[in-house]
Amino acid sequence: MDRFLLLKSTTAFFIQAIISFMISMAAVAVGIVYLPAPMWVRGFLALGMLYVTTSTFTLAKCVRDRQEAAAAPRPGQPASPLPPNAPYVESAAGSWG
Repeated sequence: MDRFLLLKSTTAFFIQAIISFMISMAAVAVGIVYLPAPMWVRGFLALGMLYVTTSTFTLAKCVRDRQEAAAAPRPGQPASPLPPNAPYVESAAGSWG
């Protein structure tokens, strides 16, 4: 069994996350466009929104990469069929042998 199969999210959750992201970005963009402020203030807010969005994607990628690196089996260690930090890993391992 593939170890990473247990870590995948469902298609429905993935689609919900995409829709939620698009709605939130559209709501903030509409709010900035209709803000009763000078153009330079709205431009500054739009650039800030863009920067926060791109840095959030970068942070999420870094967190994912660290988790995948921690879950990967090290040379010389047997691969575990359970995800890292699974409950009862230690007690279950001794009960089967």
